[in-house]
Amino acid sequence: MRIAVTTRLLLPGKLEGIGWFTHEVLRRITRDHAGDEFILLFDRKPDPRFHYGPNVRAISVPPPTRHPMLYRIWAERMLPPVLRRLNADLLLAPDGILSLRARLPQIAVIHDLNFEAHPDDLPRAYRNYYRSRFPRFARKAERIITVSAFSKADIVERYGVPAERIDVVHNGVSDVFRPSMEEEQVEARRRLAGGRPYFVCVGSLHPRKNIARLLTAFDRVAQDHPEVHLVIIGEAFWWDARMKAAWSDLRHKDRVSFTGRLDQAELRDALAAALALVYVSYYEGFGIPVAEAMRCGVPVIAADATSLPEVAGEAALYCDPYNVDDIARAMNDLIASPELRQRLMKAGPERAIRYDWDRTAEGVWQSLMKVGTGKSS
Repeated sequence: MRIAVTTRLLLPGKLEGIGWFTHEVLRRITRDHAGDEFILLFDRKPDPRFHYGPNVRAISVPPPTRHPMLYRIWAERMLPPVLRRLNADLLLAPDGILSLRARLPQIAVIHDLNFEAHPDDLPRAYRNYYRSRFPRFARKAERIITVSAFSKADIVERYGVPAERIDVVHNGVSDVFRPSMEEEQVEARRRLAGGRPYFVCVGSLHPRKNIARLLTAFDRVAQDHPEVHLVIIGEAFWWDARMKAAWSDLRHKDRVSFTGRLDQAELRDALAAALALVYVSYYEGFGIPVAEAMRCGVPVIAADATSLPEVAGEAALYCDPYNVDDIARAMNDLIASPELRQRLMKAGPERAIRYDWDRTAEGVWQSLMKVGTGKSS
């Protein structure tokens, strides 16, 4: 079988959630299915780090997709003739963006519908593109893969897609993420927080990550716990008015640090030495940092919202993401109770075992086979 894959988010040194999903799945299914051919469709010069094996061919299809207008040109004008020339059997789109003009069977990975639930969190051009196109992509797809039962239900409800056409395939966690030794924790605390204990938040600085409320909650916790710091890890995408206001009002700015993007080894070190991960995003299709923290044996404070209770189960302390007092309450509870910390540290790794990239890749492959062998509903 000849499988084309859109790989515009395989960006060296800049892999985010969908990029990691694409990378981890492709490096496994290309290895495990050596008799099939995989054609990776990049929107810029392919990087050799993503040449996964002899059954993989990488093709550059311009233009680079840096704006929704270019997404449309790329998918509707540039891809169809390339796919015809390649004579591909099917197209897998890990970012969910299909070609409405292409005639071959297509599978969309739709990770979440945040742009439907919270459209004002995105710049106008992006939200208009996603909200106009993704309902059409969902109807066009032979099958849809999504990363949680929550997202599946959301797609069914909003787009009217039959549930039997949607496969739930959870994200995985890299083997890099594991508990650290005491000396490693001491070094990470020294580097990130001047040797002090710290809460950590991981995720791009996007409105849905709810960092504005987290900053305000931390300010309240810091008033009573002068030893505690907050470390925020991730790219600054949209520093909106809420973030600017929260930062302006913060009394303990000297105890908050922003690291920017970290590679996986650095991220593991930062997570494994933390008091807890505080992940109070008000909308998530999955929430990979929660699973990564659990794998590291680190307590998790999570929003009681969307997919996060599904992912963390009993291995997290929950709070209302819209209530600053409740976020602060959870952080204070964790500081005050060694017993709670120990319970979560034990429960996390047990829960995280289920989130394995080998299992993810196998789930994606099974979806491909339902289409490739003509068994799609």
